[in-house]
Amino acid sequence: MAVKIRLFRAGSKKKPFYRIVVSDSTSPRDGRFIEVIGYYDPSKGIENANLKKDLYDAWVTKGAIPTETVRNIVKSLSKSKSL
Repeated sequence: MAVKIRLFRAGSKKKPFYRIVVSDSTSPRDGRFIEVIGYYDPSKGIENANLKKDLYDAWVTKGAIPTETVRNIVKSLSKSKSL
């Protein structure tokens, strides 16, 4: 079972809101997930994204693979503010 850290789309039509979740790689994008570790609202910008850095680090050390988008969000957050 490969575990991924990816975005879960929520919100209404044309107003997306994403949760950063840990899920099994075989589950669909908006399907079953293991844990919510943050959120990202593209309309408010990357500065207002929230990520529980301790949970993120714990899952990465356990072998979870972040998607490219999540990796970019984490990278931008670490540049803009200390997590």
